[in-house]
Amino acid sequence: MLKGIDPLLSPELLHTLAAMGHGDEIVVVDCHFPAVSSARRLIRLDGADLPSGARAVLSVMPLDDFVDQPVAAMQMVDTPEIIPAVQQEVFDLVREAEGREVGVERVERFAFYARAREAFGIVVTGENRPYGCVIFKKGIVR
Repeated sequence: MLKGIDPLLSPELLHTLAAMGHGDEIVVVDCHFPAVSSARRLIRLDGADLPSGARAVLSVMPLDDFVDQPVAAMQMVDTPEIIPAVQQEVFDLVREAEGREVGVERVERFAFYARAREAFGIVVTGENRPYGCVIFKKGIVR
């Protein structure tokens, strides 16, 4: 155990986040996402919901402030204009972690899958609510 480190940040997840460079993306998803077949690097957080997993990642990883939308979220298929509660919880955590308003890109489902396959890694949580899928673009520590 390390002092001051979220216990969800396993050695594997910490290594993945530390190995990422500026502009690399990490995807944090619900248990329904095809993570095993999509991931270059797969990290499992089966006992955590999406907000807890996102909070752990955001506790050590800065978001990119060189782009307008360093966060992306999967759109709902039939109602793309609606933001699911699980995503809104994460957006609130982002604002809190960054201490600023952060732009969010809404991404069509299959475009999200394609982008996730190109990401540095995928963190799959035990989140059971649908559309619990977000992407974070890594920034730099100032």
